[in-house]
Amino acid sequence: MQKTKQNNFENELEQITPIINQLGFSLDTFQPHISGEKKLMRAVTTASGQKLILIGHQEKGNKKVIIKITKDKKGVHEIEKERICRDALKNIIFAYKIFFSPKEILFTKIEGYTISIQEYINQESTFLERPIEKQFSLALKVFKAQEGAHATTYRHKKIISKTFGYVDSDWYIKSYQEFKNNIGEASPENKKLQETLQDGEMSLIKNKEIIEQYCGFLTHTDFVPHNFRVVNNDIYLLDHSSIRFGNKYEGWARFLNFMTLHNRPLEEALLFYIKNNRTKEEQISLKLMRIYRLGEIIWYYTNLLQKTSGDLQTLTNERIKFWGAVLESILKDQTISEEAVNKYKELRDSLRSDEEKQRQKNLH
Repeated sequence: MQKTKQNNFENELEQITPIINQLGFSLDTFQPHISGEKKLMRAVTTASGQKLILIGHQEKGNKKVIIKITKDKKGVHEIEKERICRDALKNIIFAYKIFFSPKEILFTKIEGYTISIQEYINQESTFLERPIEKQFSLALKVFKAQEGAHATTYRHKKIISKTFGYVDSDWYIKSYQEFKNNIGEASPENKKLQETLQDGEMSLIKNKEIIEQYCGFLTHTDFVPHNFRVVNNDIYLLDHSSIRFGNKYEGWARFLNFMTLHNRPLEEALLFYIKNNRTKEEQISLKLMRIYRLGEIIWYYTNLLQKTSGDLQTLTNERIKFWGAVLESILKDQTISEEAVNKYKELRDSLRSDEEKQRQKNLH
């Protein structure tokens, strides 16, 4: 079955290539967004909102571009929503001014495909290659900017709800409960994880008022280094489909969970800043959002588990264990030990293919 889906994936690329060529563009040989694990994941999942993200060049001028293309109904909706959000950010009336967007070169629908082609944003160095002080200041600048966009009135909510979407405390709790229940049904033997997830649910319910208190803020739910570029001090967003109005700290939570693996000093610096510059309620709000996002990622990998095999299945199991341990630490108001992180990373890297290692290098 997996081999059949893999063949379908390769057939799809064969169908797409002449269409891209017809539009005056060519595809690069190496495609980091669909190689390694990304290729395998796409072959074994039927996740909503599927789209291909490809790197290519415009034949006229040999300009490097990013090509987003899909036939999937939800993927089409995602691309169209991203365009709307990108345009809306230019005109938003409540203090959101530091993010830039790549220029759209072409948007078209052809042979059943929806295609968006944007300029490729070059940067002198990746976010993670910059000095820790620069990473800290850039991250703080971004999150403060998002906090400046606050839907404080009914008029604001009405304006943004149709464009960006709006979620509240009930939505966060319900979504987390769905993650927990789905994980329980898929892995009923994992009692320890269920207990940890249950503790997380109780924390969310107990602190519902705090979650709601900090809702109504613009947040990018997938703000991690491979979704933005830094040029001088300007931030270019590469993914606008993940923008919505919700809890002030949801974007922080995603970013900090990412840094748990990729940059512990930055995680610690940002947590230190929150502890010393924000209220106790805001610290709790951040903790609650980290719990919510960890429930989400654990369900993501649990859902993949039975659809994988070999090293990828082993790695998926280890990811579930690792993020479960991170969740357990957060619930205890701790950070997971450096030893546990390094042990997981060593095992993860031993299970990754050479192609995936190369993809990660290019991605980050």
